[in-house]
Amino acid sequence: MKKRDAHLVETFVRKKRVWRGRAVNFDVDTVRLPDGKIATREYLSHPGAVGVVPFLDKDTVVLVRQYRHPVGEVTLELPAGKLDARESVLTCVKRELAEETGYTAAKFTPLIRYWPTPAFADEVLHLFVATGLKAGKVDADDDEFIEAVHMPFKKALELVRKGKIRDSKTVIGLLACASYGRNLRRKAVI
Repeated sequence: MKKRDAHLVETFVRKKRVWRGRAVNFDVDTVRLPDGKIATREYLSHPGAVGVVPFLDKDTVVLVRQYRHPVGEVTLELPAGKLDARESVLTCVKRELAEETGYTAAKFTPLIRYWPTPAFADEVLHLFVATGLKAGKVDADDDEFIEAVHMPFKKALELVRKGKIRDSKTVIGLLACASYGRNLRRKAVI
């Protein structure tokens, strides 16, 4: 915490877990506000996730189509998934790319790390760019029905602009790639 922000910071008092789920938990924390009053903060506790913008070549990306129950639609998204317990971010992004698209990558480059919804969740999303793709076999989870789609990068950006791609990690990942451009090629993880 920065010293200049001290007058904004809430102090943790206690935690109550109200739901323990398979993928997420729901917690209610009691906090002391900067003015000394007590308040509660309800939020979703999430282990974190990864997403990846896989480039087949400099002009073509691989996205996935899947049905998303909360919004009742088939969406077009980056390959992505939740971190497993004690799993590294890099291990997770490699696993998710392979499971959802069948591809492995020669190089993963960090793109951006952000909080999708910090008002009610503690999830951190780590986005990468993958290049040097090699085709393999899709191995989706038993409850995932996913279709990989090859698409010109420019078309994916146009779908974002037209509101046809609305998933936040996909919008942010594609726009960050468009913004950062060739600078991404300089700082690979592997």
